[in-house]
Amino acid sequence: MNVSAETEARSAQQPYDPRYDPLVNATPGQGRDYAPTYWVGTAGPPPADDGPVRGDLDVDVAVVGSGFTGLSAALFLAREHGIRATVLEANQTAWGCTSRNGGQGQNASGRLYRSQWIARWGRDVAVRLDREIREGFETFKSLVAEFPECEPQPGGHLYIAHRDKKMDFLRNEAQVMREVFGYDTRMLSRAEVHERYVRDAECSGALHEPDGIGVHPLKLAFAYQRAARALGVRIHTASPVQRFEGAKGRYLLHTPGGVVRARAVAFATGGYTSNALHPRLRNKILPILSNSLVTRVLSDDEIEATGFRTHEVITDTRTLRFYYRLLPDRRVQIGSRSSITGADAPHPRHLQLLIGGLHRKFPALRGIDIDYSWWGWVDVSHDMMPRITQPDPAEQVFYALGYGGNGVSFSAHAGRRLAQRVAGKAPPVLDLPIYAGELEYPNAFDLVRSPLLAPMRRLGQRFLYRWYYLRDERL
Repeated sequence: MNVSAETEARSAQQPYDPRYDPLVNATPGQGRDYAPTYWVGTAGPPPADDGPVRGDLDVDVAVVGSGFTGLSAALFLAREHGIRATVLEANQTAWGCTSRNGGQGQNASGRLYRSQWIARWGRDVAVRLDREIREGFETFKSLVAEFPECEPQPGGHLYIAHRDKKMDFLRNEAQVMREVFGYDTRMLSRAEVHERYVRDAECSGALHEPDGIGVHPLKLAFAYQRAARALGVRIHTASPVQRFEGAKGRYLLHTPGGVVRARAVAFATGGYTSNALHPRLRNKILPILSNSLVTRVLSDDEIEATGFRTHEVITDTRTLRFYYRLLPDRRVQIGSRSSITGADAPHPRHLQLLIGGLHRKFPALRGIDIDYSWWGWVDVSHDMMPRITQPDPAEQVFYALGYGGNGVSFSAHAGRRLAQRVAGKAPPVLDLPIYAGELEYPNAFDLVRSPLLAPMRRLGQRFLYRWYYLRDERL
């Protein structure tokens, strides 16, 4: 893409839409600007891309979505299989989940704990799944090491009990992780957490996991982008897929600028997956909003008052958990739940809920200026685990979805496995639950599969949020 074309594309950006809702809107827009996140504000100018699709194209592989998964899949297709994919992005590179998360890379994927893996699939499958997730974390670590501009903050993950009653749960998880999976997990008292890590006023104790890396997610995504394009990958922004058709090796993806004809298609659209994108993706995830903020830079006195002695990634034990950390420039980032619908997302009460959590944890930060506030959609699967799959063996259509808020690290490996599947390789892990079969809609909700009945799903979500609050805070 030449300089004049790049300038033209930048000037044609449409305003950010704070009310976008994947259950309401057929596409996330075309060429929209980024959400006003801290990551966007500090990543610097985006790397060059290939601009919008202009005219019909014949390609080998089309990847839909340019977040962590789509970019890593394109990168590994080129590096490991010699396939130069074409990435189609509706708006800007890494516009969705990848530029709106908390940057917490954990040795996890999905929302189930390892004890729940054992309960659901048995010990043998759980051990094999852990081996695969652990290999995924190593894939993530290798990319972070390759691209140090992403400002890595290694050290581990601190899982804080926000009430005394949650300590037994953490002790059980620590024991399972040590005895079944061989992790060096440690239980910490409230005093030990306050002395060595952070003075979270809600803390009753914590589980410490050795694996965890905080990153600047947009700088990491931009590094993926530069590396992929250097290998011949083409990345077309402002090119939403408006219609999909075709079968048996000839797939037509209709964009505003032309039709892209592909031998194989990989969908990596995360929480921004529209029900209109492809029949195999309809109603396979429940998009849920997460809210995030970043404070101004903390003073020395505020660092002392909050007791931050770590830059490790931290979460608490609420069902709708708070996740937070001290960033390299001494700001605090914290995130948690947000609105039910996109239309309600800008309401100030959702930011106030997050500010209230910050104040409860760190009373010394009451009244601190909030420099950045944003929200974004999380792709939560109905069984709480992701799928990196080929739903129909007769079709060259693939997807990787359903990380449930734990996609920062595992998306790198998901992209690698997705690339293997697209390239026709069959690694020996394809019988694991996250690779075998496709995302399913729970039978109890068959009556609300239709997008027209999405409000009923949202009503259920409202009741669940109230129950989670009662269970986490009152009962």
